[in-house]
Amino acid sequence: MRQTAHEARDAAAHALLRGALEDSGTGWTFGSFGALAQFRRDSGEAVTPVRDGRLGHVTRRGAIVLTPCPELRPLAYETAFVSGWSHAVALCLPEEACAMAGRDAFTELGPDREAAREEDRQAILFDLGLGLRAVDACLRVSDPALLALLRARNEPKLAQAIADQPVVFLTRIGRIEVYPQPEDAPRDKRVFIEKQVLRARRTHPATAPIPEGYVPCGALHPPHPCKDAQGRTIPFERMRHDAFQALLDRWGDPALVAVKRAAEAGSAPPPGPGLRNRYLRAALRAAGVQAPYLRGDASLRSDG
Repeated sequence: MRQTAHEARDAAAHALLRGALEDSGTGWTFGSFGALAQFRRDSGEAVTPVRDGRLGHVTRRGAIVLTPCPELRPLAYETAFVSGWSHAVALCLPEEACAMAGRDAFTELGPDREAAREEDRQAILFDLGLGLRAVDACLRVSDPALLALLRARNEPKLAQAIADQPVVFLTRIGRIEVYPQPEDAPRDKRVFIEKQVLRARRTHPATAPIPEGYVPCGALHPPHPCKDAQGRTIPFERMRHDAFQALLDRWGDPALVAVKRAAEAGSAPPPGPGLRNRYLRAALRAAGVQAPYLRGDASLRSDG
């Protein structure tokens, strides 16, 4: 039977997720503006699939479980800086499909029956009460003494204890779990909660060209041409650049991609209705900041 255009798009989106999951160089974030959980793995890091048939990976530092849905819309975009750029593929849902519980108080939820690892499914989830639209940010606790403290709201003793517990970010497209980091692992930060930023009540930064009516639940972060996984500068890798440009052509805003491609070819931006000026300028800046690298005459620095 012939696929409809909608079915073909769904299949392509799911293939994008599966391919990114198998690429150790691709990182993931789930969350909202001011609250993010990150999953990534090193190329040699031991990884196992989620054993109950769901799409996902588990490492000793964390886990990701994906639950692709028909409404998922990937959006590839770039953000340019003075001497570099960043890139990502936002994973968006329609506003009416993205909503989580939105609790604004610390709340016990019961056992985490959907945990990536079977041994964690009796541990108790607590919603942190951040009141976010597209994510429930949670703490998972199995230690009886700490459970007693949490239930008694013994605030002076909780701060350090909570810092050593697994964090679970739940969205409609899946979950990321961040485990206490092993002593011999790199001490990289994987949970970001900035209360000052949360006060803005935004679902995403203003630099992300998210279509009207959609909300990003997370993003995937393919390897950057000028940065390694720890954000350190590396010599420009053309293959990484070309790989993301293919994603941009497939999953980017068509109008903004057309503007960028015209600039790369030395042409004036093509006319078109509905171009958002802020994002139009961003597309042109991305073309400009990447041009020296593509010519081979850039210094090997990037702030992206």
